[in-house]
Amino acid sequence: MKKLLALTICFMLVGVVNSFAGATQEHAWELGTEISHIKYEEPGVMKEEGIMYGLIGSYTYRNNYMLRADGRFSFGQVDYKNSGTLDNIDDYVWEFRGLAGKDFPVGEATILTPYIGFGYRYLNDDISGMTTSTGAKGYERESNYWYSPIGIETMTPLKNDWSIGATLEYDYFWKGVQKSHLSDAIAGVSDLENDQNNGYGLRSSMKFQKKGEKINFVIEPFIRYWNIRKSEEQAITYAGVIFGSGWEPKNNSTEFGVKFAAKF
Repeated sequence: MKKLLALTICFMLVGVVNSFAGATQEHAWELGTEISHIKYEEPGVMKEEGIMYGLIGSYTYRNNYMLRADGRFSFGQVDYKNSGTLDNIDDYVWEFRGLAGKDFPVGEATILTPYIGFGYRYLNDDISGMTTSTGAKGYERESNYWYSPIGIETMTPLKNDWSIGATLEYDYFWKGVQKSHLSDAIAGVSDLENDQNNGYGLRSSMKFQKKGEKINFVIEPFIRYWNIRKSEEQAITYAGVIFGSGWEPKNNSTEFGVKFAAKF
């Protein structure tokens, strides 16, 4: 199933790129910042939540068809809760995406753009050198997701140089790799690298855009959601001797916030 979807995406992207031959280019840059609340949960195991602050940027090439590259960097601190608690844990996220789509006029003014693409998300949660309220030692965790955004966006002009738009997206999860640096907590214990093979993501946003003389201003409330199944298991060793196995439990994360950007 995943191989078939990969081939389908590749053929669609090639078709879109080829359709640009001879077209007049329209370029748009978008730079801005975002603030969000994120909650990560392993049901029945633990949860973390806190405020994240981000920088975002994108470049869009558009003329009936659309090509876009976008990225973001987000950082902040989250609080951990299990049998014990721990506050002010440093987290940061990198994410990069490439999208391709086609514009369809709907009615007199609305533009509807279905799109598809590839994305990569990296999250670092670093509790190394910290101890919970029950005395448990922390360690660094790294999360890697590879996925394909499949979505649709709209934009409709209003009066007084305002426009309104919306985005709905499903993220097809190709693969994840979760790295747990257990040796940060106990010297001699092996680090884990667990493959995650099943999951999905969802996104939605509303965009409000004000046209200026040279720069457009954007306000965009959003929500991002991930639901990932239990990972494959890997052996854990101490001084080279296997004494157990470890895995990443099923988990979900919900992030909601607002983006402020300038478009030119």
